[in-house]
Amino acid sequence: MSMVLFVCTGNTCRSPMAEALFRHRIGSDMNLVAQSAGVYAGSGSPASSNAIEALRELGIDLSTHRSQPVTPELVEKASLIVAMTTGHAAQILDWFPEVGNKVCLINSFGTSKVPADVSDPFGGSLNTYKQTRDEIDRALSDLILFIRSKQT
Repeated sequence: MSMVLFVCTGNTCRSPMAEALFRHRIGSDMNLVAQSAGVYAGSGSPASSNAIEALRELGIDLSTHRSQPVTPELVEKASLIVAMTTGHAAQILDWFPEVGNKVCLINSFGTSKVPADVSDPFGGSLNTYKQTRDEIDRALSDLILFIRSKQT
């Protein structure tokens, strides 16, 4: 079984949305699990209310999410570590240089292959969260295609 670890800053906005969207998209058709964590996350904080609402519109329940920090155990278990920004990727590589081969940016799988950061919606309007949700969702299409191509 492969584990995909989504990483952002506080694990209350972007990475929990990515984790939940990924789980929703893959359903039970792949031998994959997903988790999320933050490079500066505390433990046990809920997802932001706008993140919960943005996913609720798609029928995805994020209300039970609780934040967790990036740990050596999570990094070791992960087959792929998907960062929301170049800064998050750099932080992981600084802490865990040995995992460089499994750290990537969420936006690095598209046809353009131009890595771009997913902006932090924290403190923003519901509309800002919806834009972030949609950006992550688009990126997940390419990420899932990449993962499937590696499994065959």
